[in-house]
Amino acid sequence: MGSRYVNVVGILGDPESGKTACLASLYLLISHAKLVGWTFADSRSLTAFEDIARGARDWNQGQVPEQMTVHTELSDDHRPGFLHLRLKRVSDGRVVDFALPDIPGEWTQALVTSAISERLEYMKSAEVIWIVVDGRSLADIEKRQGLIVRIGQLAARLNTMFEGQIPRMLIVVTHHDTHVIDSGVSHRLSKELQRRGTNAEIISVAPFSNQPDDVKAGHGLAELIDCTVGKPLERPIFWKSSEVVQNERSYLRYRRNL
Repeated sequence: MGSRYVNVVGILGDPESGKTACLASLYLLISHAKLVGWTFADSRSLTAFEDIARGARDWNQGQVPEQMTVHTELSDDHRPGFLHLRLKRVSDGRVVDFALPDIPGEWTQALVTSAISERLEYMKSAEVIWIVVDGRSLADIEKRQGLIVRIGQLAARLNTMFEGQIPRMLIVVTHHDTHVIDSGVSHRLSKELQRRGTNAEIISVAPFSNQPDDVKAGHGLAELIDCTVGKPLERPIFWKSSEVVQNERSYLRYRRNL
């Protein structure tokens, strides 16, 4: 970060919501050149990416493992671990460096229940915050309202933490392969965020898929990266061309009076 600009992304979410799965799936897509619109440029943390993606590659006699990634645990309970990724956007050639934290879900729970935010101070350097939500719980009629309220409480904690100047927020709903969130649920979630004085774009993803014929693994992650970076800028024409007019002087006559 001392040598070039790095986009820090804040990633929050309850345990088992799919935070690490999103990072592992993103890495696997990039390593196979399947992240639509982006190509791999560099990474200072390939070993760490390999560690979190190991479960997705370790199948038992061709059978899909019950859990693609392991629960995130840090040796230092006061500092997050960051994954570095450098991507190049195909549309305009822009190169973007990302710092992606892989933190335990208990940190998010502590922020919501006890307002413990000291170890999340790095998020004040973030341009975008991902709030990862378990799509299975959001689809469950018995768990849905409680989850929506907790997301609202998290938004309120962030509002206090950032003193009303929250970065852009993206609600990342996982398990799109088995649970499609309808417009009514999305509306209720948006209303809860608005009630807390914030707004967020909702993106459905499927880091891994139990129904690959209908929803491919990695669904929605390219859109997530696009939204994180923002739309390509329209560059103005540096020197506009003009049609040549017959018998007209088009050069600058700045010494005509001499």
